[in-house]
Amino acid sequence: MAAQTGKKGGAKRLVVAAAALAVLVAVGIGLAIVSMSQANAPDYGAGMAVEVEPTRPQAPKPKADEAAEDAPAPQEEAEEPARDLAVPSTAGALQVQGSQLVDAAGNPVQLRGVSTHGLAWFPQYVNQPLFTELRQDWGANVVRLAMYSAESGGYATADGKRSALRDLVMQGVEYATAADMYVVVDWHSLSDANPWTNEWAASDFFAIVSRDLADRSNVIYEICNEPNGDTTWADIKSYAETVIPVIRANDPDAVIIVGTPTWSQDVEAAAADPLAFDNVMYAMHFYAATHQDDLRNRLRTVVEGGLPVFVSEFGICEATGDGEIDYDSADAWVRLMDELNVSYICWNLSNKNEAAALFKSDVGKTSGFSLDDLTDEGLWLVDTLRGPGFDRKEVQLARADKKPNAQGSAMMAFAEGTIQWQLDIAETWEQDGRTFFKYEMLGNNYGAGVESWAVTIPFSADVTLEDSWNCKASTTGNELTLTSDANSGKVAAGAYVRDVGFIVSGPANLAVVDL
Repeated sequence: MAAQTGKKGGAKRLVVAAAALAVLVAVGIGLAIVSMSQANAPDYGAGMAVEVEPTRPQAPKPKADEAAEDAPAPQEEAEEPARDLAVPSTAGALQVQGSQLVDAAGNPVQLRGVSTHGLAWFPQYVNQPLFTELRQDWGANVVRLAMYSAESGGYATADGKRSALRDLVMQGVEYATAADMYVVVDWHSLSDANPWTNEWAASDFFAIVSRDLADRSNVIYEICNEPNGDTTWADIKSYAETVIPVIRANDPDAVIIVGTPTWSQDVEAAAADPLAFDNVMYAMHFYAATHQDDLRNRLRTVVEGGLPVFVSEFGICEATGDGEIDYDSADAWVRLMDELNVSYICWNLSNKNEAAALFKSDVGKTSGFSLDDLTDEGLWLVDTLRGPGFDRKEVQLARADKKPNAQGSAMMAFAEGTIQWQLDIAETWEQDGRTFFKYEMLGNNYGAGVESWAVTIPFSADVTLEDSWNCKASTTGNELTLTSDANSGKVAAGAYVRDVGFIVSGPANLAVVDL
């Protein structure tokens, strides 16, 4: 992966929409009203709720069964339908037609999955339970076995254990086959910049593994990971013209991925002078915080021009494999690849202490992963793959930004309708093994006057409603819904709602989240 600088991606933030601010200006209300204390706020009459000071509960008093009258029906985001997965048992052997990867019947398919880190360094993640989990829970249909060529322990190095590495590759193929996934056998060239540097070892490796895997219809070969430095497309092309026949002698129809110059980014060079072999694709790699519109435009141009591209490695951080994450850029990449039906594989299955690792560095397990075990990239990936083994709401909660939950914390939290709400944690305390949080709310009406209001507040975990005042409240799982009552419903334009609040209990780290 290239060592380039990236920029920090934009995090999700719930803020007042620009249109709401425009209305604020129109009604002549200064922004200072947002932070105005209740004691000094002017009396707008209709916006003033009756002040009620709740008594700290001595025993839980859930109000989950209290009807939340006049609450509007929740507007849920349209859920992206589950994608059909092309798997070997139904799609069969893959082939390349034009710019598309297609199944045995000629139907376009898209592979979406994950890559191991270096097999010599993280062999423990090549195991049957994990590969089955990737397929059944994560929704992946391809796994890439990354075997470094020139790094420590690599196939072409003095300390490389070639026989053991080949055996691990064979085991990985067996595990992927049992999990009904496609598998990419990756000659992970990197520090050996020009693939000709270790062509002798690559030819040896592919001669053996293609012979032993010739009867496998789910195997794809990647013959050079990221050519770099001064390596030209002419260098790569001549290398491919040497290594591909080694594979074809044993497996005449297997799909083969060929890297491109500049860490597999210069796909236009391949488009200008493609190889004269069938069933060949060309690699493009990206790291979302570093590679953005310019490389995305390059991908669109070559694919629409007829070049078959496979994104055999990507990450959502910087090109170093670490640094900042750019979610906006990552999502833009996924939208483009989905639109073009380009297959993609995320780097990497390890607990290495870096942003591109999918598992947290303190997680020692090698299968049976929960959301708590995943890094930010891992959470993004399971969210993106829409795996059936993870509850969508739980994934969103795990990814959501958490508001401060210490006593005295204040947050501009929500804008529903024309009212923006500020939440203040007035008090917290422990009782009977639970943590209680007393929230006071101030709502500013930036728009036209309303006769009633409702707001739903998501928390990071399930909550129990203990008390509320000057509103009607109910809970469902991790969500608290508040609606106006007779004292607080009518709010004139430019007025505010105060003396509204609630008490909930839950885990000590309970927090309001941005979804």
